Amino acid sequence: MTGIMSALKGCTSPNVYDEVPDGGWGWLVAAAFFFVEVFIYGIIKIFGIFLQDLMTDFNETNSRVSWVVSICVFVMAFTAPLSTVMSNRFGYRPVVMLGGLLISLGTITTALTNSIIEMYITMGIVAGLGYCLTFLPTVTILSQYFSKRRSLVTSIASTGECFSLLALAPAMNALKEQIGWRNCLVVIGVMQASIIVCGALLKPIVIKPKPAAPESSTSPLKEPESKYDLENEFTRTSFGSVDSGVQSVTSSQINLSEGQTSTVQEKKALKEKEEEENEPPVLPESPLKKELEDSSISRPKLLDFSVLRDASFNCYALFGLFATLGFFAPQLYVIELSVSRGVSRDHATYMLSAMAVAEILGRLSMGWVLNRRPIRKIYILLICTVLLCQVLVVFTFVTEFWGLMSCSCFYGFLLGTVASSHIPMLAEDDVIGIQRMSSAVGVYVCIQSFAGLAGPPLGGFLVDMTDNYGSAFYSCAAGMGVGALFLGLVRPAKTGLCLGRRKNDQQTDRDSSSQGSDYGPADFVEMDMEIDNSPAKSKPWPV
Repeated sequence: MTGIMSALKGCTSPNVYDEVPDGGWGWLVAAAFFFVEVFIYGIIKIFGIFLQDLMTDFNETNSRVSWVVSICVFVMAFTAPLSTVMSNRFGYRPVVMLGGLLISLGTITTALTNSIIEMYITMGIVAGLGYCLTFLPTVTILSQYFSKRRSLVTSIASTGECFSLLALAPAMNALKEQIGWRNCLVVIGVMQASIIVCGALLKPIVIKPKPAAPESSTSPLKEPESKYDLENEFTRTSFGSVDSGVQSVTSSQINLSEGQTSTVQEKKALKEKEEEENEPPVLPESPLKKELEDSSISRPKLLDFSVLRDASFNCYALFGLFATLGFFAPQLYVIELSVSRGVSRDHATYMLSAMAVAEILGRLSMGWVLNRRPIRKIYILLICTVLLCQVLVVFTFVTEFWGLMSCSCFYGFLLGTVASSHIPMLAEDDVIGIQRMSSAVGVYVCIQSFAGLAGPPLGGFLVDMTDNYGSAFYSCAAGMGVGALFLGLVRPAKTGLCLGRRKNDQQTDRDSSSQGSDYGPADFVEMDMEIDNSPAKSKPWPV
């Protein structure tokens, strides 16, 4: 029984390291994040295989059916601050396990709905809330387990959604043809229950603070004693030394007035001794008090909106807001776009598979590039975002299979580079830094949520108005272009704030130095007067 309790305690206790491990238990956390990606973003991206079935069974339009994905993405992103608060309050593990339960429950109950409105609640709100409680804590704790390999490991682990597109999209499409879309959703919901096991692997991590460097200066209690000993040493040298005869100015002054100086020194020594006795004894801190103080210092705030005061973070959040328009709509409409351009529906599903393979390569390539030093990572993200905007525009012009396949591959590769790095990029000093990432990621994803809500319905509205699926890609390209503009302002905003702050600091130092120069001579005069106030010195020189 004791062995079982100790084993349970070892499973629930945090991992304590002297420094960021860059491995160890972090590899299990990375594996958990991989499967979380498979059953969160992977399921959202393959939801397009159910689009025609839902439109037929519920007799709904494109835009109304696409609201299912929009509400799900919006709830997942908008409730990010709630995920941050719960993670800081209860820990990552129970929050992720609760999220896995909600995801499985929401997907299974979606199969029992009888209208698109009911699907808004089950798939949109219930499953969307579960997605939020699962994804953000997992990616946050993964960033804490890695430092040097953070970009590479995050990119590799985030390929889970790509494998979902590659394997689950054809498999679920074939399964749907055999057992129907409702039973297919039940199977997906049962598979998503494995997220609960992934949440159990998220052991918290504690990094021991480095011991403070020993101070070179002596303690306050020893300082008066050392001064007194030094003065006695000078006094002994002035009285009984038979060395080379070279004495300091202080020694010669003491020899000029032996009686007066010794009296002054005795008074000063007595005064210092009385002050030393009257001072309360300095007791060592108790371990309990020190532990409480350390825990209060290391405990993060439940929710910190102070990141909104940072101009670089605001620019980066606006980048995420507009770039999200191009994250979900292409996967939702690429099959119908291919069918409208003369491609058979069976061959059209290969577009998603091509996107998935290319996205895997993009994520791995981005992780390898960002892991190289020295490199300004935010500029690499900017280049990929600009290229992604151009590919979305080209989607609207191609009319045959290989053209669409090429665009799908380029889109998947560039989407992998952007999607795998835009959240971990918050940990970089160019944006907000690793110390404030836990709070910044909740605020960032919350701002993103509004674009996730508007993206797919906006594309569906344009399709219904123009009767052309290519119109949905125009809104994606426009949003990605505006996002690239704000991303380009992140680094100048950070540099501009630093320069302004540095100028203010220099001006403050200049003012303080000028004030110190005004009062400096008076201090020296006062010190000289205090040293040379002996009667021998106060007597006027004979004329």
